[in-house]
Amino acid sequence: MKALIFAAGLGTRLRPLTDDRPKALVEINGITLLEIVIRRLKKAGVTDIIVNVHHHAQMIIDFLNSKNNFDINIVISDERDELLETGGGLLKAADFFADGKPFFVHNVDILSNIDLKKMYEKHVKSKAVATLSTRHRATSRYLLFNKKNELYGWMNIKTGKMILCKKKKGKLNLRAFSGIHVISPDLFDAMPEGKKRFSIIDVYLAAAAYQKIVGYPHEDDMWMDVGKIENIEEAKGLLEEIGL
Repeated sequence: MKALIFAAGLGTRLRPLTDDRPKALVEINGITLLEIVIRRLKKAGVTDIIVNVHHHAQMIIDFLNSKNNFDINIVISDERDELLETGGGLLKAADFFADGKPFFVHNVDILSNIDLKKMYEKHVKSKAVATLSTRHRATSRYLLFNKKNELYGWMNIKTGKMILCKKKKGKLNLRAFSGIHVISPDLFDAMPEGKKRFSIIDVYLAAAAYQKIVGYPHEDDMWMDVGKIENIEEAKGLLEEIGL
């Protein structure tokens, strides 16, 4: 299995910790966020990882070299010239996934004990083009799913803006995205032509009009957004829950 780790972000919510380092190298109990995600992916059976970099990019490269790439194949997708957002970052890494097999995409600032193997297997069985981890939690922007957990749209509850991918049938459930995806390479066909910077959520909303995109609810799992400085201290007591 292969994976992309999104590690190129500026880490503004983690300042001042990210003034002199990338978000990916912020530590919890002496272990960097990047190492936590790599070890989780390895445990799930991932053997090849591509990491996108931008902010303090060389520090990430040097860190991986110092760890001998954690004894797996790890390559860099260099975005130092321009930060490409999530959709553009994935598109830039498309050649890495030329084997045609589904792959993980994992935000570097997500700490969880989601059963990644189970999520991958469910994606394969569903024949969806993408499977998105979701849960009930407070946020301003939600993905909208029908009772079969099929993606139907997006909503910003602060502004009231709503995007529907297809004609609404029945009640839609509001679910918060958890930053872990399993994607089949067919999704690349839904990406905008001639555009470098765009959000992966926009791609999902476009693709959901004619392709199957499903949610993967994980209410009973531990999950935390450690891209917020106020969560770093709390996260120190959670590494044992994810086997680290």
